[in-house]
Amino acid sequence: MTSDHTSENLTDYWLEPADLARLLETQNECTFMWTNRAGQPFGVVMSYFSGTAPDTLGVPTDESLWLTCAAARARVPAVRRTGYAAITVTGRGSEVGSGRTASFRGPCHVHDDRAIRDWMLPRLAHHLRPDSVDGAHAMLAHLDTPNRVVLQLIPEFRLDFDSTKMWVTAQDAAPPGRLD
Repeated sequence: MTSDHTSENLTDYWLEPADLARLLETQNECTFMWTNRAGQPFGVVMSYFSGTAPDTLGVPTDESLWLTCAAARARVPAVRRTGYAAITVTGRGSEVGSGRTASFRGPCHVHDDRAIRDWMLPRLAHHLRPDSVDGAHAMLAHLDTPNRVVLQLIPEFRLDFDSTKMWVTAQDAAPPGRLD
């Protein structure tokens, strides 16, 4: 059996900038990954949004991926210990479609300041429930708990992929829907 070069050399199959922006804006779930004390990787699915913080919060204002969880979650002390994490976002289940992904690695800050939560939580609630003002308010009430922290991942490395570019060169092998 001969090797299909299109599945080994992926250098031409990056997401276009507009497609990356659409993926990050459209999708609201990612896989958040960190390493435990033993150096073993682990990940969970979490809600997120992409954006920049205002200067007034006193946090890095770089384009960031924002998430939240209870401070008691294992990922929080792990991120505090290492200062790093990674995130993968896929288009599956969204209008962006399967086969489009973006992974980010970088410094991750754990914020437990009330002002940061007051800025971040309403934005996340709206990102999760853009269809309903009442739904976004209910989501905010659900998220705004006393022992909640905010995670801010600042991407320093990105690896993304658009499989539709690959499948154009191997149409007979393309899974259903991948060329749409």
